[in-house]
Amino acid sequence: MDLQSLAERFWNHETAAIAVAGSFARGDEGIFSDIDLARFLKTDAQGQDSCTHLVDDRFVVVSDVGPRKVEQCFTDPLDATEYIAGLRTARPLRDPDGYLEAIQKRAREFVWDEAIERKAHAWASAEMVGWIEEVQKGLEGLTRGDEGRMLNARHGLTWGLARVMRVQRGILISSDNGFFPEVIAEIGADSEWARLFRIACGIGGVTDLREQVKSGLRLYVLTARMISATLSREDRPLIDEAARRIVEFRDLGQW
Repeated sequence: MDLQSLAERFWNHETAAIAVAGSFARGDEGIFSDIDLARFLKTDAQGQDSCTHLVDDRFVVVSDVGPRKVEQCFTDPLDATEYIAGLRTARPLRDPDGYLEAIQKRAREFVWDEAIERKAHAWASAEMVGWIEEVQKGLEGLTRGDEGRMLNARHGLTWGLARVMRVQRGILISSDNGFFPEVIAEIGADSEWARLFRIACGIGGVTDLREQVKSGLRLYVLTARMISATLSREDRPLIDEAARRIVEFRDLGQW
C-alpha cells in the first residue's frame, strides 16, 4: 500500500496535514489491520467524522481532526488518555506547513499536571454515578435470570470501569487494542482488580454469564473503594449506596 498516494487521495482544501496512525504507524500491522489516517483540518467548519473506504483490498479509516478536537486532547482527561500516545507515534504523510509537527512536539512534552488530574478525578467520579444503572441491571438481572439485563450490566462493569481507572489514573493508552492490557498492567496484573476484571470479561475460561456479572459487581465495589479519596462530595453518597446494595445482595445469598 502506497501511503503517500493515500494521503494525496484524501487531501482537500481544508486539510492542514495527514498522518497514518495505529498499527501502520507503529509497524505492527497484520493482514486484517485497517489503515488509520488522521486528517488534520485547518478549521472546525467542515463536518468532522470518521469514514471507512476500501482501497486496494484494504479498509482505510479516515478520521477528521479539527483544531477544537486537537485542543481537547491536551485539556480533556478522557481525550488525553485516548489520543496523546497516538499523537506521539503518528507518522506524518503530508505536513507542508509544519502544523502536525507542532502538535506532535506538544504531545511529546505533555505532562499530566494537577489541573488535568482534577478534571480526571471529577470525570471518573461522575462516570461511576453513570454506571450505577448497570449495577441495578446486574442485580435485577441476577434476580430474574434475565440475560438481557445481565449483558448490559457486563458491558458497564467491565469496559466502563476500566475506562474509569484509565482516566482516574491518567493512563495514556497506546491504542484501543492496548486499552485493557495497559490498564491492567498499571493497576497490577496480579491484583484483585485484575482478577475480577478478567472473570467479568470471560477471560480464563469463565463462561457463565451470572458469574461474570457477579465479578463485575464486585469490581464496582472495589473500584469505588480504590478511588474513594477522589470522589466528589455530591457523587459519593450515590456511589456508596450502589456499593452497599451490591454487598447486601451478596451477603443475603441472593447470588
